[in-house]
Amino acid sequence: MSTTEERHRRIGELLRHREHVSVDELMTACGASGATIRRDLDVLALHGVLRRVHGGARSLVLGGENPEYGQREIEDLAVKVRIAAGVAALLPDRGHVWLDSGTTATEVARQLRQRQMTLMPMSLRAVNALTEGGPAAGRHPELLLPGGSLINGEQSFRGPMTETNIRSLRFDAAVVTPCALNLRDGLLAHDLDDAAVKRAGLESAGRVIVACSGTKWNASAVALVAPLAAVDVLVTDRQFSTEELDRLTQNSVEVVIV
Repeated sequence: MSTTEERHRRIGELLRHREHVSVDELMTACGASGATIRRDLDVLALHGVLRRVHGGARSLVLGGENPEYGQREIEDLAVKVRIAAGVAALLPDRGHVWLDSGTTATEVARQLRQRQMTLMPMSLRAVNALTEGGPAAGRHPELLLPGGSLINGEQSFRGPMTETNIRSLRFDAAVVTPCALNLRDGLLAHDLDDAAVKRAGLESAGRVIVACSGTKWNASAVALVAPLAAVDVLVTDRQFSTEELDRLTQNSVEVVIV
């Protein structure tokens, strides 16, 4: 029998490609009982991965809705862990680091939770990851919280107060996790408020490190954050073509493939 984490990931993957799946289909796909699958669907619906319907579940993604944190959290986890480790290796101790919000940023936070540095994380999810285990877990980074409005689900900070507090400081590095990335536009976000916070972070840092999986390359997003020329290092799992690497080099972007 599959574990709860494996079932949740399998259900999320199926609903990335199908508009609707039934409990019976999921029982077969996951090797679990109907009662177990129904409990899984209730939990995943609560976390914004899917919409519960009679006899099964409906995809939020194929229904035209942006995937919520819960959906993104269970996707490409192994890739995000590798990217996070690659980012952590680029950050020296005792530095001041701005850390974006999102699922990849949360994995970066987990990699940094026992490091000696000062961090300004853009979400409470990252704060929780940075303080896991409490005092018994050993040292934790010093945290600076930006304030502002808190977005439900994402648990990320947004708004003028957030942007002002970011811009009042200077960071050694900013770790940016864009919603999409391409050669023409550079870094993009799904909404203007998120784009504004990301822009404030990268413009307040001496070095900009972009962390994103290959699935975000040429993905769809509407709000411009910054051109590729603003990026110093790109940490990703994508295998680029020679032409793509040449274009990135022209923009002085160092590529770290994990």
